[in-house]
Amino acid sequence: MTRRRSRKATWGCLTVMLLVAAVCCAAPITGAISAVVALQSAARDDGGIADGGTAAGIPPRMLTAYKNAVQQVGKYVPKCQGMRWPILAGIAKVESNHAIGRTIAGNGDIRPRIYGVLLNGSGAGGNTTAFPDTDNGRWDGTASGERAVGPFQFLPSTWEAIGKDANGDKTADPHNADDAALGAAVYLCGNGRDLTQRSQLEAAILQYNHSTEYLSNVLGWIDQYTAAAKAPDLTNVSRKVRTVLEAALSQRGVPYSWGGGSTNGPSTGICCSPSGKSGADITGFDCSGLTLYAYAKAGIQLPRTAAAQAGVGTRIPPSLGTSALKAGDLVFYADAPGRDATIYHVGIYLGSGQMVNAARPGTLVRLDAVDAMSGYAGGARLL
Repeated sequence: MTRRRSRKATWGCLTVMLLVAAVCCAAPITGAISAVVALQSAARDDGGIADGGTAAGIPPRMLTAYKNAVQQVGKYVPKCQGMRWPILAGIAKVESNHAIGRTIAGNGDIRPRIYGVLLNGSGAGGNTTAFPDTDNGRWDGTASGERAVGPFQFLPSTWEAIGKDANGDKTADPHNADDAALGAAVYLCGNGRDLTQRSQLEAAILQYNHSTEYLSNVLGWIDQYTAAAKAPDLTNVSRKVRTVLEAALSQRGVPYSWGGGSTNGPSTGICCSPSGKSGADITGFDCSGLTLYAYAKAGIQLPRTAAAQAGVGTRIPPSLGTSALKAGDLVFYADAPGRDATIYHVGIYLGSGQMVNAARPGTLVRLDAVDAMSGYAGGARLL
């Protein structure tokens, strides 16, 4: 694997001041950025889960590669347990954004190839250690040193040890989606880890990149993809609850817009979020705009801000835990749980630990785990 430095990116939040602006904001999050991945043409989406059933933020061919790797890894690491496609997706999201912006052929070949920066100790891309060439440029395109390659950003020397031919063309190619995903699965499995155990999953990720910030970022994506993989079941809810949930779910894939959204649907927002992001040129929703829209479909008018929405309906205190939530409830997050004036975010509870969420600037409306955000502040039941 490559050795990287990561940098921290956070979204700040304001509450009282935003009552005037009538918008809501997102919790501080940590995002480790892979310093050696140079994807000049890749479209970035910090929240990439648009569809809970199919994880639409992932190119279908890449998702197929992840799922195929899960099926094949047992041939190479028979004792490995708990390998799941969200684990591979979490790694690939951070390493290459799922090769978005590249062409992925039917056989899995990715073009143009994905190269990291030259690891020559120059400091470019955060590298401070020189790695001598090991493949004469076969995989990384240069004989003057090493650089990480492919959607999983393997060093050629690492690939030499764990690379596998997953698509049957008799070549183990780190620039092939199927081969790279299987190689990553083998690498993460080690000598036979049980990845259902959180501690062993964390050890596998740290082996990939020994950075606590990287670990936190990848685990966050794994949890989000795990939640997204579970299709919502709306068969045992009331008609009004179903109306709210279907309205919210119908907006998956719509961009986050700071100040955006009304009872009529997506709208342009305003400037600016605490991080300086403007919604003025984006048609979409912020968190409370989405809830405003979804509940209006069931004939319920909500206030515009997340903090004000906490005063509607029957309040569910945070002390009861998330198990007290029912489908259709509003879910709140606060800087100081127990003090509703500090609420900064709201989602709509779907069930099974999931919520429909307009998370923050740069994301799409998507499904998230309820515990994916910090400062759980209870809920409100309106139906």
